[in-house]
Amino acid sequence: MTTRVIIVDDQAMVRAGFAALLAAQSDIDVVGEAPDGARGVELSRRTHPDVVLMDVRMPEMDGLEAARRLLSPPPGVTHRPRVLMLTTFDVDDYVYEALRAGASGFLLKDAPPADLIAAVRVVASGDALLAPSVTRRLIADFAKQRPVARGKPALRLKGLTERETEVLTLVARGQSNTEIARTLVLAEQTVKTHVSRVLTKLDLRDRAQAVVFAYESGLVAPGE
Repeated sequence: MTTRVIIVDDQAMVRAGFAALLAAQSDIDVVGEAPDGARGVELSRRTHPDVVLMDVRMPEMDGLEAARRLLSPPPGVTHRPRVLMLTTFDVDDYVYEALRAGASGFLLKDAPPADLIAAVRVVASGDALLAPSVTRRLIADFAKQRPVARGKPALRLKGLTERETEVLTLVARGQSNTEIARTLVLAEQTVKTHVSRVLTKLDLRDRAQAVVFAYESGLVAPGE
């Protein structure tokens, strides 16, 4: 099955380079490019991509606002692509907010080409949070700067079973399903089932939002 991708970045050379790299893959189809967030949203609504590669800092409308509009569409708009944020910096104020908005992860623009290709495939599958080593540090850094949101998030945790809470904790620590299965001595398919139930019970879109939720609820403390 081919993954449909659009690239939203204000630098023409970046768009061209990413497009050439991705279009060379037999399972990826680049269906459009846009130079700013506003036109990126418009393009996405028209082409219905599976994944949007979204630059963070752009004129007209930045990537954060564009991600919000794509991931929380107005009534009548049913298409919600997966959004992969692109940034020049390994720590960027916008990235945490983008994850909260529902972005599936982020990637540094100077990452190796193989990482970009893998990232698109991972995000398209919806199976795991794209987590280069800086991702966990980034989320932890921002979690430190914000007080734990007691109340609603913490109360929502009470709806999870003990095993589901264990799984969510390990997801927040950046473990893959394979690693969680090894840690808890479970079958990998069982872990996938637990992750799916956690997302459903907490009304979360994917693992990226689960990581943020775990920090904000106080389940996982920064630096653990």
